[in-house]
Amino acid sequence: MTSPKPNRGRTGGARRPSQAAKVGLAPGALIHLGERKTEQATITLIEYGDSELVEYCFTSIAQAEAHTPRLPVLWLNVHGLHEPGVMAEIGRRFNLHPLVLEDILNTNQRPKLDDYGDYLFLVARFFEIDGAIQQINSDQVSLILGRNFVLTFQERPSGRFDPVRERLRQDRGQIRKLGADYLAYSLLDAVVDRYFTILENIGERTEALEDTMLERPKPGSLQAVHQLKRETLSLRRSIWPLREVINSLTRADDRFFSAATRPYLRDVYDHTVHAIESLEANRDVIAGMLDIYLSAVSNRVNQEVRALTVVAIIFMPATLISGIFGMNFKVMPPLDWPDGFMIALGMMATVATTLSVVFWRRRWLE
Repeated sequence: MTSPKPNRGRTGGARRPSQAAKVGLAPGALIHLGERKTEQATITLIEYGDSELVEYCFTSIAQAEAHTPRLPVLWLNVHGLHEPGVMAEIGRRFNLHPLVLEDILNTNQRPKLDDYGDYLFLVARFFEIDGAIQQINSDQVSLILGRNFVLTFQERPSGRFDPVRERLRQDRGQIRKLGADYLAYSLLDAVVDRYFTILENIGERTEALEDTMLERPKPGSLQAVHQLKRETLSLRRSIWPLREVINSLTRADDRFFSAATRPYLRDVYDHTVHAIESLEANRDVIAGMLDIYLSAVSNRVNQEVRALTVVAIIFMPATLISGIFGMNFKVMPPLDWPDGFMIALGMMATVATTLSVVFWRRRWLE
């Protein structure tokens, strides 16, 4: 049994093709649109039955063309979508519609479900956390479910389907007994479960940022709020359509999902609804943090203005007294007093002390 060895490197500085590259081309033209996230496209194939499982890894089209499947259920996975020749060969082997291949190569798709009669085509998105900068990135994952095969297409190796592979290898649960439809459910469940990890990360960052704003807003707090808003918006654009996709699968006919698998699909749908509720709760908190930030900044400005006002009022009588004694009159009795200077200082100190006590009792000096 050959174990797959995907390339986990990412190319740096690769130019990202734009949508304009397809202008004027016929529908179904195979052009990769999106960021190139792996050096070489890798194809892994798992064939399995009730009592046997075999794995293959292909690094060239010639190897894939020479292979003939022999076990009942196939799971073919592709890492790297930048080689149209690989897509064309897979489309030929599984008789896929050209528009399906076109949508797979366009990595800016929204989650959707298309029924092509002999197979279902489904698009979803994976989300990953960049630990270095605490930023969320997304990858497109496409899934095709036929009567005895499942095809998955990923932009790069992410390891998100590794638990499913381990269940297949170790024959845990019913994954080998219920056929390709149960495998497709397991892969969808892995996609949805990942959303909870992302939502938990966003929730923790939101709580920490909210505490910071309530204590003392920092200059970068506003930028962090907008970053969280962008990330939750990106998640919302992926989770809401996916809910409708899974709901459509639960109500579809029996061509692809058996009665034994449908309860599991409904469970994935419930998880999706739960994820949406958690996402909306986070969005409400993030939306309110902008008001918290503005209120905290305004309160801080008011405190600083009040402190400056108190200081000005305390020293204002001293300014008045010194101004009086500085007037250019020829006759000013206090100027001739031996203790006139000390009396003036005493008056300034008395008034300043009195005002300080008054402000302290009113809690204006806190």
